[in-house]
Amino acid sequence: MKRKFLVLFNLLCFSSLFAQGTVEDYKRAESLDTLFRNKVFNTPSSFNWLNKNEFWYKNNTKEGSEYVFVNAETQEQKSAFDHQKLAAALSEKLEKDIESSKIDISNLKFDENKSNLEFQLDTIKYNIDLAAYKLSVIENVPRRNWDRGYWGRRGNEREGDPVPSPDKKYTAFIKNSNLYIKDNKTKKETQLSFDGTKGFFYAANIIWSPNSEKIVAYKVRPGEQHDIYFVESSPDDQLQPKLHTRDYTKPGDELDFKSPQLFDVTSQKHIPVATDLFNAQFSLYNYQWKDDSSSFTFEFNQRGHQTYRVIKVDAKTGKATAIIDETSPTFIDYSGKKYRHDVKGKDEIIWASERDGYNHLYLYDSNTGKVKNQITSGNWPVRKVVEVDDENRQIYFTASGLDKGQDPYLIHYCRIDFDGMNFTRFTSENGNHKVTFSPDKEYYVDQYSRVDMPAVTVLKKTGKKKPILALEEGDISELEKTGWKQPEVFTAKGRDGETDIWGIIVRPTNFDPSKTYPIIEYIYAGPHDSFVPKEFSSYYWALSSLAELGFIVVQIDGMGTSNRSKAFHDVCWQNLKDAGFPDRKLWITAAAEKYPYMNADKVGIRGTSAGGQSAGAALVFNSDFYDVAVASCGCHDNRMDKIWWNEQWMGYPIGPHYAANSNIENAAQLQGNLMLIVGEVDDNVDPASTMQFADALIKANKDFDLVVLPGENHTSGGVFGERKRRDFFVKHLLEVDPPSWDKVYN
Repeated sequence: MKRKFLVLFNLLCFSSLFAQGTVEDYKRAESLDTLFRNKVFNTPSSFNWLNKNEFWYKNNTKEGSEYVFVNAETQEQKSAFDHQKLAAALSEKLEKDIESSKIDISNLKFDENKSNLEFQLDTIKYNIDLAAYKLSVIENVPRRNWDRGYWGRRGNEREGDPVPSPDKKYTAFIKNSNLYIKDNKTKKETQLSFDGTKGFFYAANIIWSPNSEKIVAYKVRPGEQHDIYFVESSPDDQLQPKLHTRDYTKPGDELDFKSPQLFDVTSQKHIPVATDLFNAQFSLYNYQWKDDSSSFTFEFNQRGHQTYRVIKVDAKTGKATAIIDETSPTFIDYSGKKYRHDVKGKDEIIWASERDGYNHLYLYDSNTGKVKNQITSGNWPVRKVVEVDDENRQIYFTASGLDKGQDPYLIHYCRIDFDGMNFTRFTSENGNHKVTFSPDKEYYVDQYSRVDMPAVTVLKKTGKKKPILALEEGDISELEKTGWKQPEVFTAKGRDGETDIWGIIVRPTNFDPSKTYPIIEYIYAGPHDSFVPKEFSSYYWALSSLAELGFIVVQIDGMGTSNRSKAFHDVCWQNLKDAGFPDRKLWITAAAEKYPYMNADKVGIRGTSAGGQSAGAALVFNSDFYDVAVASCGCHDNRMDKIWWNEQWMGYPIGPHYAANSNIENAAQLQGNLMLIVGEVDDNVDPASTMQFADALIKANKDFDLVVLPGENHTSGGVFGERKRRDFFVKHLLEVDPPSWDKVYN
């Protein structure tokens, strides 16, 4: 009997010693953000050039804020002003103590002699004499009123301000659904169009030719208005609920049809433009006149996003010609990679395309529509055009995947000539770069970091291989004292056995390799981007606190996400349920094989929005691997969500592939423990999507948890949802009862 007692006692001690999901774990998780905050130093976030040689930045030192002035030509680095004297001047003006290490000003502007400084503090703009440190108020700056709006809000194209001609002789406007002009001298009105009706009206967006002789207007035949409704159960300003309505176009809905019309002001002639090249419209926009008024262009995005055209219209005849005709058997990523630049003073267009398998730039003849040459090339993508120098015929851009030994998502800065020659790299160090050029591009500040390396900030000179001045180096010594664990960058082969899949591993501060840790994946697999962090941070909110409860938390970019090859991206086409899961499962398995403390037999997943859809899909389509999921505000059927995002990847028309990808249609397949979280007034993803998933699960006799958040919009759950999510994973992955909230959060 005594021996049994000792065995039980030892087991209890062992269990307590290795327990996870305890009150202490919860308290650490709750305090982690505060614990890690302001523990990383010498990592300025922005650099502000005053002229071609001088710039300033705000540095975060251990002592506080320091404003630094740098002369790139002389490499002189000094305080931008006397911090103590400015603090004294501000303290006197504001009648409160301002510490010299806590000055928080913005929009700094020095005069030419650096004798006066203009800056903003809160909503007031000041000027200070840097000799006498005499402070004066310039003006009050009103706070911006941010109207968040919602994604589907459409402007009223029937209404708009009259548009004056460039020579100011006439004003064009819409009246009774038709186009009119008014002679500004005589005030005489002349009707130019006579075919506008309420059902096919002229829009108020009127575009004059530069020579004031022609007008482009367009007619609109309105499509279907699709309203969604939701009830705000507990409004702050009244007792009774409120009904909200949103104009929210969904996949398959009828869209507006637009028809450009050309008018000769002198002859008052209406020149029709044939619509053959731009039927089946998703959108028609970006009307631009040529400088010599000989033609105008607009862009046509065909419904289904497999054809995208730049169309030129002759100003005399109205003849339309496709000068760029981009096609794809899958999709054209118009929402993320479309780029066009009309070269000033030349009949040329710089255009981005993935036609060779990667996102690259091409130079077009805008008269003939022929490609003059491919500008960039290689097995790497152009990520962003930073600037085009028309005069010197050079393009500044960012790219990734340039170096075989580096993470293929890391951003680098480059330059190339229009003819594809003289490719120049401004950055090469192994990190994610952010460059701030001087106005003449002679100098630039280069700041780079990785998730496992704090920021390094240097000053470089164009044409020099090495930095000319070390500015700052990130200091994480105080962060490391807290027990902070550095995320690990991890790679494994994807489903094809060849492609590297990249992600990160986050461990708790009290990590013990002798323990066993369930795995939780934080997922966002939206095809519009890649999402694994690439820059240093002390705290990754979706990963760090959750890991602290006794988990290993991972984030992965699987196939179907952006910023790699076109083939890598195309995996998502009409296949959003895939979400890169075959790659994710292989990646997690490989990590668990390397690190036996990662328990690949207990895997959870959490995500929001598109990530919520994927988290649900983990248990509907991938329950052989995932055991627990928390899905917040998910678009669980792509027919229920916003049109642009879903037709971009799922295509048009709406075929059976939509149902095949639906969590709702396939709810009966669900296995495992699922929690659904939804805000009742979500106007980003229709909350009915989550409720219909819940309804389908109930009808399929599936057990699950549903958390509806009164008054919440598109959200991961806020404070309440985060607590519910933590408890759900602790209960179902650690298989222990979560502590009561009054022991953790009071």
